[in-house]
Amino acid sequence: MNIKTLQNWFAVYKENSLHGRYITLENILPLLDIFSEKLEIKEIGLSENNAPIHLIKLGKGSNKLLFWSQMHGNESTTTKALFDLLNLFTDSSNSLGKEILKECTLYIIPILSPDGAKAYTRLNYNQVDLNRDAQQKTQKESIVFSNLVERVQPDFAFNLHGQRTIFSAGQSNHPATVSFLSPASNVERSVTQSRKVAMDIISKMNFVLQKCIPDMVGRYDDSFNLNCVGDTLSKMEIPTILFEAGHYPDDYEREKTREYIFYSLITAIEYIATSKITGKNYKDYFLIPENGKCFYDIIIRNVILKGKNVDIAIQYSEELVKNEVKFVPKIAKVDILQNFHGHREIEGRKREIRNENVTVEIVPEAELLKFYLNSELFLTELVKS
Repeated sequence: MNIKTLQNWFAVYKENSLHGRYITLENILPLLDIFSEKLEIKEIGLSENNAPIHLIKLGKGSNKLLFWSQMHGNESTTTKALFDLLNLFTDSSNSLGKEILKECTLYIIPILSPDGAKAYTRLNYNQVDLNRDAQQKTQKESIVFSNLVERVQPDFAFNLHGQRTIFSAGQSNHPATVSFLSPASNVERSVTQSRKVAMDIISKMNFVLQKCIPDMVGRYDDSFNLNCVGDTLSKMEIPTILFEAGHYPDDYEREKTREYIFYSLITAIEYIATSKITGKNYKDYFLIPENGKCFYDIIIRNVILKGKNVDIAIQYSEELVKNEVKFVPKIAKVDILQNFHGHREIEGRKREIRNENVTVEIVPEAELLKFYLNSELFLTELVKS
């Protein structure tokens, strides 16, 4: 896939009404109304707090692809990318879109956990992680999803998630902007035929992404947990691809990452539509470095605290305030952090550090909105682009 073409398409098809991290059912309902004129959209069930769960169906091909986003309500980047994708597929002048829809039928759940999305939390209304409920199916959302899988019998499954800023591509100073996983189907993590197919598709996406974000693609841990949806589908021998939308430098709104998720989705769907995927290229999957945890949002290097020379790591806590996600800087660690990297780094030059409010100690979990190095004032609050 030509990168220039992907860039041009993203500029044309980006759904500008969706922006930032807080994406809820209320944000997508107007879009669903618009798309309902061209696509089949219906409610397939209700959440635990009786919010509707929607399914979008498009295409008439024999390859059945299932996509679901915001199983964790605070992981919204892939939802934005799905609507960018829908703009492409509903453009009758796009020849690739038409070709794909002849070969594939796409089933898309844009928000599986509308209650979690509203509260901006990983959990649903009952404080249950839906991605640990694949076997017991204690929640309405889990039952809705399971029934859909049984009815559709998908040939490919796309499990769309978001990833924290702590993750690196390998043990490196490169953030994992996009990470992929072919979930294990057993404790031994056997490379089954369905996993080979998923790994082959991931390798194709990685090849494209390396052209625009070299060394910024990671491979997520494949430890087996049958309670996870992806692992359950993999055990059912459905080729399953888990996406993790991660951090791109200075992109806390995840708008650049959204672009790379769009590229990845287009690449994967085109590959499925135009090729008989046998899994022969699966070994390239293992060339993608495993995710490390080498990052903090901010590291203040080489400062004097209580007479000791230390580094101070700060991590943003995402908090929903009046329907807006605030990034609150909190101290994560005080130590020598030579093996870690900061998305932003401040050199202390052995100056003494103190909180702006001298009555508040600089200790883990404390907020650190402003601080002094000797007499120089620094701000840690995130300035949104």
